[in-house]
Amino acid sequence: MKTSNDDHNMDNVIDLFTGRKHSSEDDERIIRLAPELDGLEMLYSNESSDSKFFSLKVLCWALKANGEVMGLVPWLDDIITCPEIQDPLNGTFEGYYDPGIDEIFVEPPIHKVVELETAAEYYDYISDSPHESIQEIPDNIGTHAVLADKGFRSITLLEVISWRLHGDGSISGMLSDEKKVVSTPVLPGDVSLYQAQTDRQFRYFFQHNIANKIKSEDPEALEAISILVEES
Repeated sequence: MKTSNDDHNMDNVIDLFTGRKHSSEDDERIIRLAPELDGLEMLYSNESSDSKFFSLKVLCWALKANGEVMGLVPWLDDIITCPEIQDPLNGTFEGYYDPGIDEIFVEPPIHKVVELETAAEYYDYISDSPHESIQEIPDNIGTHAVLADKGFRSITLLEVISWRLHGDGSISGMLSDEKKVVSTPVLPGDVSLYQAQTDRQFRYFFQHNIANKIKSEDPEALEAISILVEES
């Protein structure tokens, strides 16, 4: 049975993890990240796959303000939750995959749910600025950012060093400005880091296998790039 909440004032509802008054507009806001360290993948299909599944490594797991936990993957020019992928060929999320035990599942692993909920309660921090960095995790799946001029006449591939969660729930891929590097290795929080999405030449995120194919001028990878150029 479904009941209506029309007569209830949502301003009287308190967010379980932040302690702040809850707003329905905040439901989808990401409040905590947990890196994926065991190689779990996202499975998806599209209308041209003929029942074939494709996979991408899960970057991390995210806890939303409404209590939902979902996997995150770099996807085209953004980082998104796995169930919300929008493939150019009508891609559909099919589940998560554990290659170690060859198992497919739909719900996030319970140990990641517990980790996120426990961390959200422990780090009980309320940000007053939507742009403030509230958490930063290293990239451990070899994500690269594609920087290109108009028409993709020249392409630069840069490794994503980390992912920064902001007060408004947005996430930025962090790149290193070589001119500002003081010491190496460049780690999360380094002064040389800047947000990929603010770079005028930023186009896409690719995981390392695709990035390596682009670097080696693999014909299929270059053809895929050309298709993205045409669609953009």
